[in-house]
Amino acid sequence: MPNLDSAKKELRKSKKLAAYNKKIKDQLKALTKKSRKAIDAKDETKATELVNQTLKALDKAAQKAVIKKNTRDRKKSRLHQRLNSLKNAK
Repeated sequence: MPNLDSAKKELRKSKKLAAYNKKIKDQLKALTKKSRKAIDAKDETKATELVNQTLKALDKAAQKAVIKKNTRDRKKSRLHQRLNSLKNAK
């Protein structure tokens, strides 16, 4: 447990930031899962819409430094590959 006032404040700040980051990461995971399920179900219109939402959320998370830029790029690339494979299968 911190003794100094500044250390106590820093602990409060870090807990608040961790909660904020967890909320955003959980939303990202949920969106990614929905996108993948739509792609697996071969529902092209729904999948395209969900993938676009997921890409936007990934960009925002990277912009706010919740995830790293390379992580964002990797996840976007993999989602695009899945979506393109669905579109090309037709």
